[in-house]
Amino acid sequence: MANVTDLQTKYSKLAQEYSKLRAQNQVLKKAVVDEQASSASFKDQLKQRDQSLRKQEQEMDSLSFRNQQLAKRVELLQEELAVSEAKGKKGKSKADSPSQHGLETQNVFDEDLQKKIEENERLHIQFYEADEQHRKQEAELTTRLQQLEKDSEQHQAVVDGLTTKYMETIERLQSDKARLEVKAQTLDREAKECRIRTEECQQQLRRCQSELNRQVKQSSSVIQEKVPFNDTKFGDYNSLNVPPHNRRHQLKARDVAGQALSFIQDLVAALLNFHSYTEQRVHIYPLDSSIETISPLNQKFSQYLHENAAYVRPLEDGFLQLHQSITEDTVTVLETVVKLKSFADNFSSYTQFQRKILPYQLKSLEEECSAPLCTAALIAKNKELQSDMKRVTSVFEKLQSYIKLLALPSVQQDAMPQSSTSAVFTQLAACLHSLHDAIKEMSKHYNQKASLEQELPTITQKLCTTTECLLGSLASLTSSTGKIATFFSNNLDFFTSPGYSPRGSTVALNPLQAESMLANKKKAAAYIHAIKQGRPQSVPYREALSNRRILTSSTESREGLSQQVQQSQEKIARLEQEKEHWLLEAQLGKVRLEKENQRIADLETQLAAALGGSPNSQPAAASTLSQSHEEAEREQKDEGKETTLCTSLVGMLCTTPTVEHQVGDEESWEQLIKTHYMVRVGELTTQLQISDSKAVHFHSECRALAKRLAIAEKSRETLSEEVKLANQNITRLQDELTTTKRSYEDQLSMMSDHLCSMNETLSKQREEIDTLKLGSKGNTKKNKGR
Repeated sequence: MANVTDLQTKYSKLAQEYSKLRAQNQVLKKAVVDEQASSASFKDQLKQRDQSLRKQEQEMDSLSFRNQQLAKRVELLQEELAVSEAKGKKGKSKADSPSQHGLETQNVFDEDLQKKIEENERLHIQFYEADEQHRKQEAELTTRLQQLEKDSEQHQAVVDGLTTKYMETIERLQSDKARLEVKAQTLDREAKECRIRTEECQQQLRRCQSELNRQVKQSSSVIQEKVPFNDTKFGDYNSLNVPPHNRRHQLKARDVAGQALSFIQDLVAALLNFHSYTEQRVHIYPLDSSIETISPLNQKFSQYLHENAAYVRPLEDGFLQLHQSITEDTVTVLETVVKLKSFADNFSSYTQFQRKILPYQLKSLEEECSAPLCTAALIAKNKELQSDMKRVTSVFEKLQSYIKLLALPSVQQDAMPQSSTSAVFTQLAACLHSLHDAIKEMSKHYNQKASLEQELPTITQKLCTTTECLLGSLASLTSSTGKIATFFSNNLDFFTSPGYSPRGSTVALNPLQAESMLANKKKAAAYIHAIKQGRPQSVPYREALSNRRILTSSTESREGLSQQVQQSQEKIARLEQEKEHWLLEAQLGKVRLEKENQRIADLETQLAAALGGSPNSQPAAASTLSQSHEEAEREQKDEGKETTLCTSLVGMLCTTPTVEHQVGDEESWEQLIKTHYMVRVGELTTQLQISDSKAVHFHSECRALAKRLAIAEKSRETLSEEVKLANQNITRLQDELTTTKRSYEDQLSMMSDHLCSMNETLSKQREEIDTLKLGSKGNTKKNKGR
């Protein structure tokens, strides 16, 4: 079932990632649509500019045509002017009025020509300016269109890649879902079989419990009556005060430690991600370290955060050692768990690390509040985060105190009574719930802060990616702390139960009694092993008591039982003889009955013949019938008098000899009895041989089946352990793969962002170099011109 819960958590994580990627896909689709709309608008603007350019070209053509017409007209006017001047020279002698009139006309033409020339020059200037402006706009729009087309292609490539990735993720999730459904069906079948086996086991358990209760009562009465060797002077060294080894408690403790180890591993991974992403955020916001130097406070904070693995990793290692120290052959109580002290020390060092970085966290948030674009809402959220961080640190300090108290009995004996231990476990459970609530509040406030930071104009993609990773680590940290708190609350009864305690005492188990318990367990295991090999070294105490009771009772009643057995055997023999005797008597009675019936039939025929012969013969027949009856009565009386007892090898036979077949009947009956007994003896011998052979065959089969069952049980246990170890390794490797993959993806995203920023800085430097080169060339040309 743990594997099912792990698969469900992984499936939920995949679903969350899929929803996140789907939301990102929607945002990218929206951005692509916006870019396509802007590209279409720019294309419309370009078309309008082309239309205006064509209009201006048409106007320019019309103006050039007009200019040509005006030039021709000017040429005609100049020719007319030349002709008029030539005429004026020839006709100077003419009157003044015509010459004056020609001068006025010439002046009008000159003014008109000057105006046309100025208008032509102005139109040429406007046309040149409009042409230059149109070329500039055309170049700008072409460059922008090319850039937009590149962006559109990039966005389309990103959308295609995300679509392919989403399709692969959907197919993988569907295959995982189908596999999980098949596994769920298999688990349902196994659960049904387990329920059936559980019912059978419960019935067996009830029978065993009733039998064990009976044996416990019997043993208690025997111990109270027959065991007088209780050492009351030195109670600590009394062998009866050493508790028995509780294998069920050990298996439960190892199972609980294994579950806690998986939760601690999740917590350690979440803490490592949280500190690493916090360090990345310090390098990005409020100042980007790739562009400008961050503050000394954040540099020191980043240095401390870079050392987080040295404090977080020992938590997992210490608890792994604690889990490895809990085995089936050990005694797991607070007084004997020595590895808990090392885990407590590692947790104390991590708490000191939290206390060391707390001021830097608060100062870093204050520095973010002092940023120029920080709004009032962001300042409020930063203050809430400061209070959340203080609360988380205080909760970790409380956890450190309780864990140190739990580790104290393993160092110092009689350091804490059982009642105080229960109270510490209860307070530890409440403190774990407080830690889950505090981290949950901090995660909620971080989400609100991230949503507010998205609205800032100076937000960068690198900061958005780092913030999303930080929120993901906080979500996993919230989930892991919630699981730990729920797990601890569910197993609080097991933690507070004593598990081991000396008989008749309420004090805790000391290491000396634990050593005695393990020594007794080893002795018992060696004795059971010797019994299995067929060479027991001693007789168990319970068996000795029962043997003594049987011996005392058997010595008293042995003679009486032997007499009873002898009498019973004699009685059985006598009854068998009587049985055979009455069987023979029944057979003899049957033969006699047949003879009497035949005799009566003969008499009846004689009587019928006599009655049918003559009437005078009736008294004769009657007299003969009476005579025959008298003879029969006389024969019976004679038989009663002449009954003899015949003995032979078979046994005794009481016979009544008749007149006709006395000797022949005795021989025939003796032969019948011999035949009957021989047949009966043969049948009994055959049955006895068949029963012996079946018993031997069944005994050998039972021994072989018992051996096979023992081998199958051992192989099943080893295979189940191997399956558990394989599943644990698979889950651990999958978690490591997921963590490594996530860290690599984050590093790749950060490297890509860093490369983009470096490319931008390089392009800026190249532009500055080009401008400087151009400026230096211009200065050299000026210097040469001077």
